[in-house]
Amino acid sequence: MNIDMIRAAAKRIEGHAVRTPMLTSPFIDDIAGRRVLIKPECLQKTGSFKFRGAWSAVSALDQAALDKGVFAFSSGNHAQGVAMAATAHGAKSVILMPSDAPAVKLANTKALGADVITYDREKDDRDAIGEEIAHERGMTLIRPFDEPLVIAGQGTVGLEIAQQAAAMGVTKATVTVCCGGGGLTSGIALALAADAPDMQVRPVEPEGFDDVARSLRAGAIQRNNRTDGSICDAIITPQPGKVTFPILQSHCGDGIVVTEDDCLRTMAIAFERLRIVIEPGGAVGLAAAMLYPDLFEGDAVIAVVSGGNVDAPLFSRALATLQ
Repeated sequence: MNIDMIRAAAKRIEGHAVRTPMLTSPFIDDIAGRRVLIKPECLQKTGSFKFRGAWSAVSALDQAALDKGVFAFSSGNHAQGVAMAATAHGAKSVILMPSDAPAVKLANTKALGADVITYDREKDDRDAIGEEIAHERGMTLIRPFDEPLVIAGQGTVGLEIAQQAAAMGVTKATVTVCCGGGGLTSGIALALAADAPDMQVRPVEPEGFDDVARSLRAGAIQRNNRTDGSICDAIITPQPGKVTFPILQSHCGDGIVVTEDDCLRTMAIAFERLRIVIEPGGAVGLAAAMLYPDLFEGDAVIAVVSGGNVDAPLFSRALATLQ
């Protein structure tokens, strides 16, 4: 896994993925006590950065593999990205999703052309089911984060951050990234190490599911005790990946943990001040940048908003925090 793979992925996704903007708000700067730049991947196709990695992986397949189709497992955002990328390449896609995934993610994945199979995330072994289905059907398995081609696609976010921040006069900053298995975080960290070495990436996770933060402290992979029960479903994974963790160790600072209440408040503020819709898991990076000012040094923090696929009832709950 290296910067050349990320640059190659950038060429493959050019013209297909959205080059998301860099947003700012004086109101958010005032809350944070410093300049906050926001990279809103909630504005990406399928509402999440996951489209980048999915397109990177699918577009690298040869015709024989495309003819057999692709398989993925996901709580929803990777699912939608793979479904859209596969359909665009004329390939069949089968997606294994948890039965308690947000309804909008299940519906969108089906609408984008995928066959969806559900499982119980508390009782079933997702990886084992996925391996079996992919093998039985002869499909290419596209893992959600522990896959170099996927990491390369996610790393294109980092290439854009380096370019956009420099254009805004920011070359030194902490970059807070929503982190589940580490695909986005490790990709961005690799890209910034090459193109903006004065920026430090810090993974951000929800309280109770801080496997990356604990793994970085311990110097070895640590597992979460459970894999459900959080509104931040998009970034709840059992543990960091075998591919991603060494990258996180080499290129990231300490992990940050935020509360669900922080996420809900951040979703509301982002809607009120930026007019963007963020899902809870996609809000943790901005929550850290905005609500935990004592954790950072320097004049600027760059926060990656990783997704915006949230059901209406939960979004209404977030907006209620403004009252």
